[in-house]
Amino acid sequence: MNLYTAPDPNDIERVSVEPVNARRNRQPLYAPRKKIFPKRAEGQFRRFKWIVMLIALGIYYLAPWIRWDRGPYAPDQAILVDLSSRRFFFFFIEIWPQEFYYVAGLLVMAGFGLFLVTAAVGRAWCGYACPQTVWVDLFLVVERAIEGDRNARMKLDAGPFTFDKIRKRVTKHAIWLLIGIATGGAWIFYFADAPGLAASLFAGSAPAAAYATIAILTATTYVLGGLMREQVCTYMCPWPRIQGAMLDENSLVVTYNDWRGEQRSRHAKKAQAQGLPVGDCVDCNACVAVCPMGIDIRDGQQMECITCALCIDACDGVMDKLGKPRGLIAYATLSEYSSNMSLATDAGQTAIRPSNVRNDDGSFIPAVQHFDWRIIFRPRILFYAVVWASIGIAMVMHLAFRERLELNVVHDRNPQYVLESDGSIRNGYTLRVLNMVPKPRDVTITLVGLEGGTMRIPEFGRQDGRSFTVHAEPDAATTLKVFVTRKPDGAAINEFLFVIEDTDHADRATYRAAFNAPGDVK
Repeated sequence: MNLYTAPDPNDIERVSVEPVNARRNRQPLYAPRKKIFPKRAEGQFRRFKWIVMLIALGIYYLAPWIRWDRGPYAPDQAILVDLSSRRFFFFFIEIWPQEFYYVAGLLVMAGFGLFLVTAAVGRAWCGYACPQTVWVDLFLVVERAIEGDRNARMKLDAGPFTFDKIRKRVTKHAIWLLIGIATGGAWIFYFADAPGLAASLFAGSAPAAAYATIAILTATTYVLGGLMREQVCTYMCPWPRIQGAMLDENSLVVTYNDWRGEQRSRHAKKAQAQGLPVGDCVDCNACVAVCPMGIDIRDGQQMECITCALCIDACDGVMDKLGKPRGLIAYATLSEYSSNMSLATDAGQTAIRPSNVRNDDGSFIPAVQHFDWRIIFRPRILFYAVVWASIGIAMVMHLAFRERLELNVVHDRNPQYVLESDGSIRNGYTLRVLNMVPKPRDVTITLVGLEGGTMRIPEFGRQDGRSFTVHAEPDAATTLKVFVTRKPDGAAINEFLFVIEDTDHADRATYRAAFNAPGDVK
């Protein structure tokens, strides 16, 4: 006999709300949009979302203004994509176009990181850190501040166009547009010196591309974050359709635990008096009211769910008022849910019976499974983590030991060699010395091999030698014309090395070049 009696749920406010796509009334895939008025949630997940939003927006808007001293020969902006010189600066790291493999490595890391997070905690990226989610949250903050919470916004939307309604709507959309302008403005600051570009923007002298970029990003931010909102996640984003392949029975997802929530009842005491099974859910619809996607998590896993966990906060608040354990809606794994459902239904033989999972005092029986953090450290997660970390470590090691001096050599094609009057053979080359540090350096160019051979650099006069010192400009390529001559009595060697080294012996680069002679060219 079950002696547990739940507190009266009549004290819980029931929200009048219908999910946009309920299981009992499925809508066509491309149905007209139903406006969603999400209610403000309170709880630990909502606080975590505030923190993520503030950090993400803070980084995005403020990062271009961080200064980083690289000396007099390089920009002092910490994060800069310098398109004019085709370089990317990230604090003390400088990436050149030929080092694009670092960007490829970061993209691969991002992919495995997304696989890792999804396999472990479902669509946490979508619920907390996705730019669409972050900006929609920001736009909702503005909307609530101007129009009020859910009921006030619904009343305003249904009411006639009075002066007050027009004033609020104009104010809201104007602030949304300002956020869009700030978003586009912050983006272009990553591609030029932020203070200088900001001054030229306000003076009207910035490049046309800057104004066009701001206009495009303003429009997309305003439309996607303010007007389309959840439709972007449902119709435009491919990830909801891909995530199923990333999940398994041990992935954490937001779950309505109907093994303890059913049968739902708004009149629990009356149902219990009649001997009917009563679950913890009082059908207050609080979980639906706070959902930014407008769905009912009690219908099970759905493509629209971004696992933001606001429904958990809403439900936990109701459970607290009723004096019941939290977790009616919670992060849970499929294996955990299936095990508990098997207990509640006698392995599927009966309907859900609350007495199967509770003691007489209302507490859960020991056989009920709860989340165990150790489930996260399973082979699949460890594999993703090892691959992700390995790529990161390899990139860091390569960055730490990469050479910052490079040499490219192009052999003259016409003529490929010249016979001089004394019988010597001369070949022409174009050397490109790449100094990849933001300071000038003196670089020694040496001829290695080619016995009896010498070289001449016309810029330095008519002097022949096997070694010359040239001045390499900071963060630039120095191009030199070099003629290599082999004496008629020299050994018939077809290859030799150009070796460059800075005077501090910090960096060194070599290039194996071909020496053409009569008989070698056909």
